[in-house]
Amino acid sequence: MSDFKTRLMLVLFTAVLMGLSPQFLLAADRATPAATVVSGDVQGGSVSETLEQKEHGLSQEALEIVRPFGFPITNSMIVSWIVAVGLIVFAQLATRHMKQIPEGAQNFWEWLVESLYRFLEGVIGPHLVERTFWFFATIFIFILSANWVSLIPGVGTIGWGHPAPDGFKIDHPLFRGANADVNLPLAMALVFFACWLVWALQEIGPVGFLKELFAPKGDTVGLLKLLMVIVFFAAGCLEIVSILFRPVSLSFRLYGNIFAGESMLEAMARLVPGFGWLLPIPFYFLELLVGLVQALVFMLLTAVFTLLICQHEESPATAHG
Repeated sequence: MSDFKTRLMLVLFTAVLMGLSPQFLLAADRATPAATVVSGDVQGGSVSETLEQKEHGLSQEALEIVRPFGFPITNSMIVSWIVAVGLIVFAQLATRHMKQIPEGAQNFWEWLVESLYRFLEGVIGPHLVERTFWFFATIFIFILSANWVSLIPGVGTIGWGHPAPDGFKIDHPLFRGANADVNLPLAMALVFFACWLVWALQEIGPVGFLKELFAPKGDTVGLLKLLMVIVFFAAGCLEIVSILFRPVSLSFRLYGNIFAGESMLEAMARLVPGFGWLLPIPFYFLELLVGLVQALVFMLLTAVFTLLICQHEESPATAHG
């Protein structure tokens, strides 16, 4: 039970870091419109025409809401903080009075954490899961929660806007899906990259790390061994490029799928005036599945990347022991 609570506290601590991390990336230098002008001609055009151009789709950038003491806070940061605080509060309530026979919220929370632990143990092994579970469980729980919270009515539909012939249009939403802003996926990918490097050095050491990248595999002699050294050195250089691009691929895979889903929901809501509440409903169920799949994919990819660099080759004595 104490081991479970230790793992749980590590999960919650990482959730806080994930919630705070977007503020250090691309949030700065974004202007905040205090209100939206409805009409007025500007040099042969009109503000309403400018607003109509913005109505065609979801903005790729998170919009700044406030700037206290010069610190920018965007609508996606607000949602990420709400998710992080919500997870912490729920976990604290679920584990406030731990029972030998769990029930209610404690039963659900223990089932979730222990199921993830057993699942990851089957993927990366018992040794590695003890060291890395706190991160991978946080990644899955936080991404899944953020994806599903972004589907709650009001996210993207509450904010500042202007009247339009077919209804009120939101130009500056107060809330935005956390993973629909590239900052949060990129922050999580960079945190994983740092953890991945630390875990690799702890497991195999600096020399083993270099051997894993550049050392030739297999038993060869003579000229063939020299050729294999050259080939594996070139492969190691390509592997370094691949490793450096992993944060980019991880972040844009998650961001692209979630942003595309939110853009599709917005397009369905505007397709037929007067039925914007009805058309997106089937797609909401699809986005629930996409949110689960993307959380699982992000967790599994990071786990497999860690396994590939940290796995140990068994010696003959160990294999037959």
